[in-house]
Amino acid sequence: MQIKPLRPPRSRYLERGAAELSREAVKRWQWFDHDVAHARNSALTCRYFGISRETFYRWKRRYDRQDLRTLESRSHRPYRRRRPTWTAEQAERVGRLREQYPRWGKDKLAVLLRDQGWKVSVSMVGRILSSLRQRGALRAPLLFRVKRRRGTAGRPWALRKPSDDAVARPGDLVQLDTMDLRPAPGVVLKPFTARDVVSRWDVIEVHRRATSTAAASLPPSSKPRAASGACACSCCRPARPNSTDTSSAPTVPLRRNSMRSPPARSLSPSLA
Repeated sequence: MQIKPLRPPRSRYLERGAAELSREAVKRWQWFDHDVAHARNSALTCRYFGISRETFYRWKRRYDRQDLRTLESRSHRPYRRRRPTWTAEQAERVGRLREQYPRWGKDKLAVLLRDQGWKVSVSMVGRILSSLRQRGALRAPLLFRVKRRRGTAGRPWALRKPSDDAVARPGDLVQLDTMDLRPAPGVVLKPFTARDVVSRWDVIEVHRRATSTAAASLPPSSKPRAASGACACSCCRPARPNSTDTSSAPTVPLRRNSMRSPPARSLSPSLA
């Protein structure tokens, strides 16, 4: 006599289906298994698993013993998706402008398109760029990585201004700053800005290299101060109303900044 263990009907199908379920679906299956094992006491099952009765009964109405895939979460994708409102000509024109200006965003591209007669909004240009990027028709711009040097090791000129050095007259302390600007591939610009702490006049120059010679060529740091205490350079003085000769001014004086000056912690002009 041979004894064989009895298996419930469709048990192999249920085991195969359970192996393909997600973690959340298996957790929900345990809810109903616990409910059946405890005489269908739904309140006890909800307290045991820490779920609300509304959640339990919602999944119970959806649960099918013959199809465990009913315990899977349904897709939240809307039935009706928003269709593109732009034409193929507009998408092609946006792609060409982006190839011409690879680092420009939707705001600048929208201005160019409006100047050319295209009636597009900034949001539409952004959606067109996203669509082109998803289809692989838009190449990402190359990233320029610039190594930054940290610390003053090997740079004896990078010294802070002494704290006991008084700053009282224009020209006593000029703050210098520069940055690395790459508007297009192969184009490297080094904008230099200089600010007189006392008079709060700003001057800007653009060079090809960030060197001490370029920094020393800024008028606030290269020209002496007048005897009256004001800066003697022409770009740091307000322009006269009748003056039209601008050929000798190599820099662009900016507006007077009425904000509070930052603390005097920049490089000294003599050290720059």
